[in-house]
Amino acid sequence: MPIHYEKEGHVVTVTIDRPEARNSLDLEHFGRLADCWVRFRDDDDAYVAILTGVGDVYCVGADLKKFVSIVTERADKLAAGESTQVMEGENYTMAHSLIAVLRDGAMLPDGSEFALYKPVIAAVNGVCVAGGMEMLGSTDIRVAVPEARFAVMEPKRGLFAGGGTTVRLPRQIPYPLAMELLLTADMVDAERALAMGLLNRVVPAAQLMATAYDYAERIAANAPLAVFATKQSAVEGLTLDLEAAFANESRHSDRVFATEDAKEGPRAFAEKRPPVWQAR
Repeated sequence: MPIHYEKEGHVVTVTIDRPEARNSLDLEHFGRLADCWVRFRDDDDAYVAILTGVGDVYCVGADLKKFVSIVTERADKLAAGESTQVMEGENYTMAHSLIAVLRDGAMLPDGSEFALYKPVIAAVNGVCVAGGMEMLGSTDIRVAVPEARFAVMEPKRGLFAGGGTTVRLPRQIPYPLAMELLLTADMVDAERALAMGLLNRVVPAAQLMATAYDYAERIAANAPLAVFATKQSAVEGLTLDLEAAFANESRHSDRVFATEDAKEGPRAFAEKRPPVWQAR
C-alpha cells in the first residue's frame, strides 16, 4: 500500500510511499491518506501521529500528471459558476484532499466537519513543496533532515495553495517571511526554514525518526485528554479575539479538570509514582 499506517503503543506512523511519483498524491492516494487521519482521530488508544515519506522526498503535493483533467474540469466549473464540491474519482472526491492535508472544517462524506485535535509530528525526510507544505502547516512539531527543501510552489504552476497554507503560514511565522515564501514560490533549505521558525529541529537523516519518536513518546506520556484539549484550545484561539479565546480556554480547562486523569496526576505526584492515565 502506498500509504502505510502503523501503530506502536500510543504512537501512529503514517508514511507516504510513492517514490516512483516523488511521493505525490493522486485523488485515490489523497483519499487513502484522509482515511488514515480519520482512523487516527477515531482510535481512542492512539495519542500522537508522525507523518513522513520514503526516500529523499517528503511530499510534493498533487500528482499533476493525473490531476490535469480534474484541474481543467474545476476551472471550467468555477468559470461557469457551478459547484466543485462533488468532483469524484473512482472512490474519493476532492474533499478528501482537504482532509488529507488536515484542513479543519473539511467535509466528510457523511456531511460532518473534519477536525483533528490530536498532535501530529512531521518527520521531513526530503523535499517538501506544494501539498507537502500544506501538510507541514497542519502539523504541530516539525523535524527535518539537512537535505530537506521547502517551497509553496503553486504560483509557479498558475495554481493556488488552497489547503490552508495562505491562512496558516502568516499565523505561524513572521509575516514578511511568510509572504516571501508565498509570493516568490522560491525553494529554501532546511537551515533557512529553521531560522524562519518553520521547523523545530534539523537533524541528520539517521536520527530523523528517532527524534520524531522521542517527541511523540514525550507527548504520549502526558495525560491524553489534557493534551488533546490543549491543542484544541490553542488552535481555536487563533481564530478568536482575546476575550473569546480566554473564555474558550476556560471551557476546555473545566472539561479537563472534571476528568479522572485530573485526579490521578496530583495523586501520583503525591505518592511519588508514575501516573496511570485512563483517558477519561
